[in-house]
Amino acid sequence: MEVSPGPGAAQTAEGPFIQTLAGQRAGRPPLWLMRQAGRYLPEYREIRGKAQSFLDFCFNPQLATEATLQPIRRFGFDAAILFSDILVVPYALGQEVSFESGEGPSLAPLQTAHDLARLAARLDLGRLAPVFETVERVRASLPRATALIGFCGAPWTVASYMIAGRATSDQHPARLFAYREPELLQRLIDLLVEASVDYLDRQFEAGADAVQIFDSWAGALPAAELARWGLAPVTRLIRDLRLRRPGARIIVFSRVVSSQLLELAGTCGADAIGLDTIVDPDWAAGAVQPIAPVQGNLDPLLLLAGGRGLDTVVDRILAAFAGGPHIFNLGHGILPDTPVENVQQLVRRVRGSG
Repeated sequence: MEVSPGPGAAQTAEGPFIQTLAGQRAGRPPLWLMRQAGRYLPEYREIRGKAQSFLDFCFNPQLATEATLQPIRRFGFDAAILFSDILVVPYALGQEVSFESGEGPSLAPLQTAHDLARLAARLDLGRLAPVFETVERVRASLPRATALIGFCGAPWTVASYMIAGRATSDQHPARLFAYREPELLQRLIDLLVEASVDYLDRQFEAGADAVQIFDSWAGALPAAELARWGLAPVTRLIRDLRLRRPGARIIVFSRVVSSQLLELAGTCGADAIGLDTIVDPDWAAGAVQPIAPVQGNLDPLLLLAGGRGLDTVVDRILAAFAGGPHIFNLGHGILPDTPVENVQQLVRRVRGSG
């Protein structure tokens, strides 16, 4: 697919992805993949070395624009997602953030009231100017039928990195902080809600057609804590963003919260609910899809495996959600070792030509 220049950031998408977020059922579901821009693509690996660090890459509008557009050129997905990272928000709040090669993100841990006081009172949008320039460049380069998705991390997920200073498997540091320092955590969550509203609002201003809120670590919380630190802040974030942009199109993706999906779908105000791999499509079609359009939920490991099993499960997901609005996606991000030909197989199958 050729990506031709558009008229600029004022251009907006009008294809099947946007129609689905509006609650319409297209003949086939629109398709995009979480982490569709990344290391599985040889063209991405070719340009990755042009930046000294991953954060430098995210803040280089030329490179970030190219990374965002690469999967659109190759696969013709119905939506592009901004190439960036959720941790640019703590960076713009003044926290020290870096990415160590092969080790993931590293932040100055936030553990005391003094640490919290060192953060800025508001998001420094100037530090994020390169991200907004990338949004403008990408939107100007996409066909009108192809949507551009901006994003942020949910307050709990971002807070968990800020507290621990790194990625952890069970979010033990942040969960312990929630029990020991609930007032401090509430202050941090409130700051992140406000910062995320500012950040997403500016992405819309720069040309994003929709945004996704990633709550990747919501499932680490027990039910009562999830309601307080996960669902409530996301609901507030969406409410406050809509006060500024009533027509904002918003997707929420919360991982490993299947028991809370109905509450999330019914109360958070999102236009679509992302489903991770643990959610049964038949159940979601009967319980969640009548409330809001759904997005998901192919296992990334199955995409890596390919073969007949991939076709079988793709067909099963398509059949389960055929009665309502559905965006085909993975139940989590594409894995770096995924063969490009398997993604091509997926695209053909979803679009009925494979």
